[in-house]
Amino acid sequence: MTELKNDRFLRALLRQPVDRTPVWMMRQAGRYLPEYRATRKQAGSFLDLCKNDELACEVTLQPLRRYPMDAAILFSDILTVPDALGLGLYFEEGEGPKFRKTVRSEADIAGLNSIVAEDDLGYVMAAVRTIRRELNGEVPLIGFSGSPWTLATYMVEGGSSRDFARVKAMAYDQPELMNQLLSLLADAVADYLGAQIRAGAQAVQIFDTWGGSLSAAAYREFSLKYMQRVISRLPAEADGRRVPVIVFTKGGGQWLNAIADCGAQGVGIDWTTDIGAARQQVGDRVALQGNMDPSMLFASPARIREEVATILAGYGHGSGHVFNLGHGITPGVNPDHVTAFVEAVQELSPQYHLAD
Repeated sequence: MTELKNDRFLRALLRQPVDRTPVWMMRQAGRYLPEYRATRKQAGSFLDLCKNDELACEVTLQPLRRYPMDAAILFSDILTVPDALGLGLYFEEGEGPKFRKTVRSEADIAGLNSIVAEDDLGYVMAAVRTIRRELNGEVPLIGFSGSPWTLATYMVEGGSSRDFARVKAMAYDQPELMNQLLSLLADAVADYLGAQIRAGAQAVQIFDTWGGSLSAAAYREFSLKYMQRVISRLPAEADGRRVPVIVFTKGGGQWLNAIADCGAQGVGIDWTTDIGAARQQVGDRVALQGNMDPSMLFASPARIREEVATILAGYGHGSGHVFNLGHGITPGVNPDHVTAFVEAVQELSPQYHLAD
C-alpha cells in the first residue's frame, strides 16, 4: 500500500503528538459545492451516484481539491445496509429517503435478505478501493455506517421521522422484537465496516444520528450496547496501522462518560456540548471530534475565525482533538466560508501543540 503522507488525523485519534489540530467536515462532499451538483446531475440520481465507484470517487475528492482537509470520507449513504436487506430505498425530492417496505413484526425481520457486505454492497467496496488508489496516500480515507439504532429508525418508520413514534413504541412495548432487529443490524454493520476496512478504509465512523432521541436508559439498551457490539467485531489493524473508530451520537453529550467506554478511539460531539467540559469528562480515554455549529458557516469569515479560536482554546493544549462541525455542513453554505474555517484551524491550532 502507498505510504501515507499526512497521518495527522489518525495520530490525533490515537492521542499521539501532532503539529496542529487536524480538520475535516462531515458531509464535506455535498450540495454546497457546485462541482458536486454537476456530478450528481451527470449521475442521474443520488443512488446512481453512490453506486458508480468512479463518480463516488470524484465527489469524495472534490472538497480536497478546494481545501487542505486532513481526511477524506467515503461518499455513500447510511441507508445502503437497509437497502441491501431488501427494503427498497428511494428518494423523493424534498422529502428525504423512503423505503418501499417497513419492518414492524417478527415476520418482517424474518423476511429480510441475508447479506454479505463484500458481495451485496460490492459497489461500496469498489468505491473505497478506487478512492484509495486516487488519493495516493495524500490523506487517510474514512469509511462509515449508520448505527444499528439509527438504521432501525428508518426501517421501522419507513423513512425520516419527527417523533419516532413507531420505532419507540416497538422499543418500549416489544423490546424483544427490537433487540432481535438490532442484533441483526449490529452483525450487518460490523460486516459492512469490516469489509470497508479490508477494502482500504483507514478509519471508520459510526453515525448514531438518532441516538439522542432516546431516554438515558433506552440509549444504553438500544443504541450504545449495539455500537459496542459492532466495535468489538472490527479488525483493530490494517496494513500494519491501527484503524481508529469514531462514534458520533447527535444529542449524546449527556452520555459522554458511557460513550467514552464503548471501545471507540474517538467520540464526536455536536455543538450543544462544551468541548472543554467534554474533555474533562473523558480525560485521556478517547479523542474528541467536533464541534462548531454548522450554521456558523453562514456568518462572516471573521466571525468564523473567532469561533474556531474559541473552540481550540476550549479544548486546550495537547493532542486528541479532531476539528469538525457538530453535524454535517448545510447545503446553502458559501464555499468561501469553508476556506475561512479550514484556514483558521490551520493557522490558530499549532500553538496548542508546541509541547507535543
